[in-house]
Amino acid sequence: MLLDFQEVDTTAKLDAKTLFDLVKLSFGVVAGSGALVALVVAYRRQRVDEAGAHREATRLHTERFSQAVDKLGSDSPAVRLGGVHALAGLADDAPDDNLRQTCIDVLCAYLQLPFTSDPGNDPAHQEEHHRYLAFRKVRHTILRLIGDHYRRPQGTHRSWQGCDLDLTGVIIDGGMDFSAAVFSSGKLSFNGATFASQTGTVEFGGAVLSGGTLSFNNAVVSAGNLSFDSAVVSAGRLSFHGAVVSGGYLSFSSAVFSGGTVSFHSAEFSGGGVAFRRATFCGSIVSFLRTVFSGSRVDFDNAAFSGSTVLVRADTATGQVPEGLLAAVGTPPSPSVILPSAWMPPVP
Repeated sequence: MLLDFQEVDTTAKLDAKTLFDLVKLSFGVVAGSGALVALVVAYRRQRVDEAGAHREATRLHTERFSQAVDKLGSDSPAVRLGGVHALAGLADDAPDDNLRQTCIDVLCAYLQLPFTSDPGNDPAHQEEHHRYLAFRKVRHTILRLIGDHYRRPQGTHRSWQGCDLDLTGVIIDGGMDFSAAVFSSGKLSFNGATFASQTGTVEFGGAVLSGGTLSFNNAVVSAGNLSFDSAVVSAGRLSFHGAVVSGGYLSFSSAVFSGGTVSFHSAEFSGGGVAFRRATFCGSIVSFLRTVFSGSRVDFDNAAFSGSTVLVRADTATGQVPEGLLAAVGTPPSPSVILPSAWMPPVP
C-alpha cells in the first residue's frame, strides 16, 4: 500500500443476479437474431409466392385470352359477342397494365377490320341484311364498352383511363359516350376515322383533357354529332389537323380552352355545322392556320377571348368569316387573336 491507496480487487466475482441478467440478454440477442432471420425468410417466401401467383394468373389470363380471341373469329354473331364481353372482362381483371392494353388493342383491331356494307331492305337480300345488323351489333357493343370503361375514374376497378386507344381508320356508325371522362395520360387516336352515325352521338361533353393526346387528324364527320360541349382542355394536345366536317355536327359549345394546344390546322368545314358558342379561349394555344371555312355553318356567338399574348391564330384561314366571331373578338380585336385581314371590317 502506497500513500494509503488500496489495490483494486481484480478477483471480484459476478453475483447471481448480474449473471442471470447477462444470460437473459444473451438469449434476447439470440432470439432477436432468430426473429430477424425468420422475418427475412418469410419476406422472401412471400415474394416467391407472389411471383408464383402472378405467373399463375398470367397463365390463366393467356388461356382465357386465346379462347376469347378465337370467339371473335367465329361465323356466329352471338359467339363473337361473347368474345367481346370476355375480352372486356379480361382487360378488367388483367394482372398488369401490359396485358390490359393487349386486350384493348384487340378490340380496337376488330373495329378496324373491313366489313360488308348494308345491302338494304330489298326482300331479295333480307338474309344478308339481317346478318349485317347482327354483326353491326357486335361493333356497336365494343364502342359502348369502350366508352363505359373510359368514363370510370382512373385507378378504380374496370377503368381503362390512362390506356392507349387506337381507333385509326374506324367507321364509327354508332354512339360512344366519354362524357365527363378525364384524360390525363395516354394516347387516344381517332385519326382517319369516319363519324357516320345517323342517330348516335359520340359524346365528350364535360370531359377534361389534362394531359396525353386526343387526336382526330384527317377524321371525317359526315353524319351524326361529335360533341365536346362543356369540355375543358387544360393541358395535353387536342388535334383535328386535316379533319373534314362535311355533314353532321361538331360542337364545342361552352367548352373552356385554358391550357395545352388545340389544332384545327388544315381542317375543312365544308358542310354540316361547327359550334363554338359560349366557348372560352383563355390559355390554350389554338390554331386555325390554313383552315377552310367553305360551307359549314360555323358559330362563335358569345364566345370569349382573353389574354395579352397570341392564343388563337387564324391568319391563314380561308373562306367565310364564322358567325359571331368578329363580335366575340371585339373592336379592335383582342390581342390574343390573329384573324385574316380579309375578315376584318374596313377601317373608317
